[in-house]
Amino acid sequence: MPANKVQLLTLSIAATADFNEHLAVSQAGALAVAAGKMFGVATTDGETGVQLAVDVLGTSVAVAGAALAKDADLEVGANGKLVTKAAGVTVARAMQAAGADGDQIEVLLLP
Repeated sequence: MPANKVQLLTLSIAATADFNEHLAVSQAGALAVAAGKMFGVATTDGETGVQLAVDVLGTSVAVAGAALAKDADLEVGANGKLVTKAAGVTVARAMQAAGADGDQIEVLLLP
């Protein structure tokens, strides 16, 4: 099933690094740190110094860092991808399963 999204709140921040869309970002405008908090999910590619739209509430499309089960609690993994929660901060819940690293899935963003 293709990934969809129902964003309730999308905010704009200045990107402080270059990165691809659908990755977890920090409020500082860079990729979120693994196992840490995230501001939201980038809706477009980020380019240093350019304003970036970030989904912060609702559902969004995110990149999986590994295979994920539907309804799994998620944390930020390496390179801004989301992975099954281990010891990090829960930032989202998988609305659909991911078969492998790099799959794009719908996630429910958690404050």
